[in-house]
Formats: sequence, C-alpha cells, structure tokens
Amino acid sequence: MAYSDKVMDHYENPRNVGSFDKDDSAVGTGMVGAPACGDVMKLQIKVSDDGVIEDAKFKTYGCGSAIASSSLLTEWVKGKTLQEASEIKNTELAEELALPPVKVHCSVLAEDAIKAAIEDYNSKSTAVVDTPEKVADAG
Repeated sequence: MAYSDKVMDHYENPRNVGSFDKDDSAVGTGMVGAPACGDVMKLQIKVSDDGVIEDAKFKTYGCGSAIASSSLLTEWVKGKTLQEASEIKNTELAEELALPPVKVHCSVLAEDAIKAAIEDYNSKSTAVVDTPEKVADAG
C-alpha cells in the first residue's frame, strides 16, 4: 500500500508528540482505540481561559495513517474554539491525507479522540466545587 507524501511527512516528522499533565484543569484527554487493528490514540488539548485550544499533544500506537491523522489533527485544532474543534470531521482528515479506504478508520479514531478530549475538559470545567456555607453571625 502506498501512502501519500503528506502521510509520510507526518509519519516521519510527527508534530506535537508528547503529553500534558492529565490532572491539569486546563487539559482535556481523549484516549481511544480500534480493537480491529490494535491502534490506540491519546490526544490532549490545553485550553485557555477563554475556551481556545492553545496547544495539543498526542501519543499514538499504530500505523502510519493513525500517526499522521493524530499529527495533522493537533495542528488543525490549535487556535480553534472547543466548538470549532468538535466540528472537525474524519472525512476532512482522510481527504487532506489522501487516505485509502482501508485506512479511513484511522481518521475516525482522530475524530473520536478530539471529541473525547473536549468532553474530558468540559467535565473538569463544570465540576461542582463544594464551598463552605457562610454562617450568619447570630450575635
């Protein structure tokens, strides 16, 4: 199977490989896998106070198409709002990378990973914080 030049570029020179502290409240982590082929993708986003993705990192265990899909997605989401990032479709990634039909599932993983990372971030930012009740001075 011949990979496109863009897949080869992202595979040989992947962008944004690494990870953030998953316990950081500004970080959302998405971990997804495809049992059919054994690919596993971890994608993390770092979100600014105004809801814009400042940075993104990934670690992927998988084929060249999975690594390229992760790498490209991390480039695309930087500077986007969470809403804009959630609207990225796997078909856009597959088209940009010229993935053959048998490898389109790799781009589906990337779409699932960004959605999972956004969901994780949102669950942290909407967590209820217990605050002590104010006690009125009865004096």
